[in-house]
Amino acid sequence: MTKVNFMTLSEAKIGSVVRINSIEESVLTPRLMTMGLIPGTRVEVLRSAPLGDPIAIRLRAYNLAIRKDDAARIEVSPVD
Repeated sequence: MTKVNFMTLSEAKIGSVVRINSIEESVLTPRLMTMGLIPGTRVEVLRSAPLGDPIAIRLRAYNLAIRKDDAARIEVSPVD
């Protein structure tokens, strides 16, 4: 049985590909889901700003910048 390592999107390393497991409930959750951040979606972490906030991600067919605080509300797991 393989152990799955859960982390938040804000903890994912630059260049890694992860899959969204869940999004913590907040007033921003519907907006994030409208932008395509839904459970099961593959996300590639592209880069971060010089001070680490925001981070750039690629999902579906577009790039998106997301604040680190918001990324910390998104639980992800690595994609093999």
